[in-house]
Amino acid sequence: MHDKILILDFGSQVTQLIARRVREAHVYCEIHPNDVSDDFIKSFAPKGIILSGSHASTYEDHELRAPQAVWDLGVPVLGICYGMQTMAVQLGGEVSWSDTREFGYAEVRAHGHTKLLDGIADFTTPEGHGMLKVWMSHGDKVTKLPEGFKLLASTPSCPIAGMANEDKGYYAVQFHPEVTHTVQGQAMLNRFVREIAGCQGDWIMGNYIEEAVARIREQVGDEEVILGLSGGVDSSVAAALIHR
Repeated sequence: MHDKILILDFGSQVTQLIARRVREAHVYCEIHPNDVSDDFIKSFAPKGIILSGSHASTYEDHELRAPQAVWDLGVPVLGICYGMQTMAVQLGGEVSWSDTREFGYAEVRAHGHTKLLDGIADFTTPEGHGMLKVWMSHGDKVTKLPEGFKLLASTPSCPIAGMANEDKGYYAVQFHPEVTHTVQGQAMLNRFVREIAGCQGDWIMGNYIEEAVARIREQVGDEEVILGLSGGVDSSVAAALIHR
């Protein structure tokens, strides 16, 4: 079995890009809704968890929270945009409406020499500060770090643009590393899934069909299968795999 990353989707338009970047690091991942059960998360047994962005606000929509198992499982967690905000709120920090909404290109200063960003920068200022060219898209911002967290990144209009509790393996960024506009985004996600979460990086998309067919044969054996086929992409792919 391959090491796995669980991506919890809070409704971001670019959650699929997170999965694409993780798979480009040769790590198996699956996207599931943010409200999956604690039992599901435990049985999935991920090596790490990523919390996606969202259109929602942490202080308006209290339904969009990460399940408690995310924090109880003892695996590294990466929060992206809204994922950072819900991490902050759920672990004792504070989030508030930002007077300056950020949508688009930004330059972020790295802080704290964290494992997530160590050695990753787009350029260095004359003062020696490592800077990152990133893509922001948020109206809220974290205004108080949870206990045990330290500053990971900042911009002039977003003083807490990233945070980390390295003892627990919790990292969060207000920007979007999954989009190509964040120049070092792939490097950050590689760092999280391969080094922080410890995934082996032995999964190859080209082998997926062969592995899926083998799992189906193992599960079904000599039995027959009844498949409800809607004609959509998911059921059609399932039918093709079962037919093999």
